[in-house]
Amino acid sequence: MSDRPTLYGFDGSTYVRTVRMVLADKGIEYDQVPVNVLAGEPRQPEHLARHPFGKVPVLDIDGLRIRETDAICRYLEDIAPEPALVPADARGRARMNEAIGLIDSYGYGALVGVAGYHLFPDLIGGQDEEARRQAIAASQTLLRLLMENRDGAAWLAGDVPTLADYFLGPILFYVSLTPDAEEVMSVPGVTEWWAAMSAHDTFRATEPDLG
Repeated sequence: MSDRPTLYGFDGSTYVRTVRMVLADKGIEYDQVPVNVLAGEPRQPEHLARHPFGKVPVLDIDGLRIRETDAICRYLEDIAPEPALVPADARGRARMNEAIGLIDSYGYGALVGVAGYHLFPDLIGGQDEEARRQAIAASQTLLRLLMENRDGAAWLAGDVPTLADYFLGPILFYVSLTPDAEEVMSVPGVTEWWAAMSAHDTFRATEPDLG
């Protein structure tokens, strides 16, 4: 491993974008090796040697190899605590941690199911109308929970962006490009949150080039 951090993963990956946002906020310079999910590159032997489950991102930093987005972000927060992306209070941290858990466990698949139907159907096994409707419903359930937990705050876990917002934003970005965006984002509070996220400097600076 080199002395300079190396991020493996291409900019189109939502989780890679999450890590890129954190690295940008922390002012950490790094090298990036593109690993294109849409081209099947994570399943190639070279990347499987880095991540046996064929996922991105992977970050090599400080002599460590870290393979999960949440673990990568927490490590970056530990070594570069400013600006803080984790709430200082226990209540805020609980809201953030639950939001990330909900997004990872239930939200990612649902939201990507909506986006994939329109934008990359081959990646999700083709256009299945019933699966699309189920994905929309599950996406709304997730967003309803996140908005309830937000409890009137400007962001998902308080008055400033946290890792929770950085997990959700890149996934919702793809949904926003689809004809289903209005229905998915019809959950009260989501439109306002999405407007703030879309205007966030780091989010704008890391937008993938979709050609």
